[in-house]
Amino acid sequence: MSAARAASGENVAGDHSGYPRKTKLRVYPENPADKSIKLGLAPYHALAPKLNALQARSDRISVEVAGQSGLGRDLYLVTVTAPESPFETRRQDAWRSLIENDPARAARDPFLRHGYKAPVWINNNIHGNEWEGTDGALRVIERLVTSNDPRTADLLKRNRFYFNVTANPDGRVAGTRQTSQGFDPNRDFVTASQPEVRAMRGIAIGKQPLMMLDEHGYVENTLIEPTTPPHGQNYDFDLYIKHGYANGLGMEQAVKALGRPETAKPEIPFRDYEPGSWDGWAPIYTAQYAMYHGAVSFTIEIPMRVNNAEYETQPVAELQRRSVINTEVVEATIGSTLDYVDRNRGELIANQIEMFRRGTAGEAQREIPDGFVPGFGPEDRYRTEFPRAYVIPAGADQRSAVAASRLVDHLVANDVRVRQADRPFSLSGRRYPAGSYLVDMHQPKRGLANVMLERGSDISAKVPVMYDISGWSHRLLWGASVDIVTHGRLDVRTHDVVAASPTGGVDAAPGRDLALKLVDGKDVSAVNDLLNRGLALGRADDGTIIVPASARPAAAEVADRYGVRFTEARGTAAPLSRKTIAGAVGPDELKALRDMGFEVRPVSAAVLNAGFDWSRIDLLFVSSGLRYTDLTPAAKDALRAFLARGGVITRGATGARFNTDAGLLEARPVAGWEDGNGVVSVTGGTGPVGGGALPDSFVYGPFWFTDLGPSVQVEQRYASGNPLVAGHWRTRDDGTGGPLEAAGQAAVVSGTSALGGRAVLFGTEPLFRDHPKGLYSQVAKAIFWATSK
Repeated sequence: MSAARAASGENVAGDHSGYPRKTKLRVYPENPADKSIKLGLAPYHALAPKLNALQARSDRISVEVAGQSGLGRDLYLVTVTAPESPFETRRQDAWRSLIENDPARAARDPFLRHGYKAPVWINNNIHGNEWEGTDGALRVIERLVTSNDPRTADLLKRNRFYFNVTANPDGRVAGTRQTSQGFDPNRDFVTASQPEVRAMRGIAIGKQPLMMLDEHGYVENTLIEPTTPPHGQNYDFDLYIKHGYANGLGMEQAVKALGRPETAKPEIPFRDYEPGSWDGWAPIYTAQYAMYHGAVSFTIEIPMRVNNAEYETQPVAELQRRSVINTEVVEATIGSTLDYVDRNRGELIANQIEMFRRGTAGEAQREIPDGFVPGFGPEDRYRTEFPRAYVIPAGADQRSAVAASRLVDHLVANDVRVRQADRPFSLSGRRYPAGSYLVDMHQPKRGLANVMLERGSDISAKVPVMYDISGWSHRLLWGASVDIVTHGRLDVRTHDVVAASPTGGVDAAPGRDLALKLVDGKDVSAVNDLLNRGLALGRADDGTIIVPASARPAAAEVADRYGVRFTEARGTAAPLSRKTIAGAVGPDELKALRDMGFEVRPVSAAVLNAGFDWSRIDLLFVSSGLRYTDLTPAAKDALRAFLARGGVITRGATGARFNTDAGLLEARPVAGWEDGNGVVSVTGGTGPVGGGALPDSFVYGPFWFTDLGPSVQVEQRYASGNPLVAGHWRTRDDGTGGPLEAAGQAAVVSGTSALGGRAVLFGTEPLFRDHPKGLYSQVAKAIFWATSK
């Protein structure tokens, strides 16, 4: 049963035209298994009653439901501010809009400067087993809404404070870092695969905070950003760091003032850490993403570990002692930040206006001098040159119309401005048809637009280590054709895009068989939808899917649903049936495969050893949690019987070892540097998996294959020279594992094993964190080929 179905009643919203905006929250049944209870913290089921009581007690608090978690739990957004009439709220909304949409005028508006309430966003508990952000926030909320102190009343007249009470309630209850789908939400912000992240994205856009805290745990002594370099090259970093460092120092003093030995020496990575060890490069994190929406933002790591092994091994009294300290640290960082915003409200408003003004005007980023803030030096200096525009073509020059549509909708969802051409036009010597999309880089949030559409940078030589991924590119990895316009005037008649134009259709005469090329994951979803209806489809030698003319009504339906386009079929095809996958895979791969419509039954060594029915399985996908040597003799016999007829796909270290131990393809895996990651350039062939694939792929812990047997075909190779396009991929200390060693080597191979079944081995990571969506069809083509006869 989902959490939503278990809740009592429905949320009942009151008048939301002004403030307070009260919502009578539905109440969830008491759950004695909630992991926060052991720590003496607020269980999820206690939050709604607490917030309902505070709403009944005070007119300073509003509670809205920002969305639902993966399991259907409500996500509570609390606003604390002085009461506002509907007119006052409309005026605040108009000023917020003016700041983004006409920043030059906003900068000249004295009424805005005097009357605009400074918005601050406090985000809590994004990692479910880092609990105390929620409890510290509740303390601050209660103090603000119940205090009789005149200074508090004045504070709330000048500011609006937004609290996302628990960003990951499913993880809070279960005691897991990840969401219920197994994703780390603090790595998901430019993908937004998780509903919790989409809710936070909505807060960042809708509330447009001047300052933001993301409360995490656990780093001994307490960690307070700003980060080490590298800093994201698309930021107007001068506007961030002058207040980022000053407020960081203020929070440090507030934590020290608690007077506890455990909080006596807070750490500020910008000041205290080596470059790369706590970087601010990737937009995947909450704080780094929020900066693109105009916030001076921080990740906070509270000090006393209470999760993982400590949760199981420490006495309850010790855990609760630690949680008390952690909650005090949260309260101190929030309180210090609210005071800083109030003291510097005018400067922070001007700061955000200036960021949006520079973007709208297309001005260059500022050169930041050494010593701009104490410790700022050459190692902190990261800049880029913004192009004049990006064009997402329509028509024959577009690789995938459905991929282009998805990219446009994703940009718009992130508050990036996209326009669509009303008539044909020319830019940079190229002709584009009407319906093409234009991303004018003279816009307020140009940094966010560019961080998604640029290729990125190879920063391997600049820092020795990185905290997480260092390369990504929606332009290179999401499957759409995107052109860069470096300079020039944009004399194009366009209109604003709210949603991309429909792309689906059937382009064939009635009575003709239909064809669908697998260019995008949505094409695969359409095929699996048809297969799941029991329709008899075919697969041509080049991987094209053939749909009989009799299934035209169903094809038209899925064309509209998934945005795919059928053309007239030519030639013959072998029968294609519905595929069921046994998956020893990570949560990201499981989600991607299921999103494409495949039935996936999770397996592991333990599942196979317990006895597994292979009779309805078509393919085994191995990337995680399955070692051939861990299987019992009986499980090995059953598996080998399957391998004589069924297909196999492997990926990564676990997959490569499985291939070797099971004796599938003759191919020696070579592991690149384990932390190497990013966008890589690849070359494909005409094989069933590499043919038609994108010229770029993604790696994290790359592999390649050498000493190939005569029956093994190379489907894709790393490009010659240095294949790394963007990211961080160095050699090991012994000089091995670097990108130059991978150059020209086989990245993806296929073949028929000695046991009789077909196999495909991936040295790349095409389903990574549900992000490189343009690579999904390559995996699907591998599945259909490996399971064909």
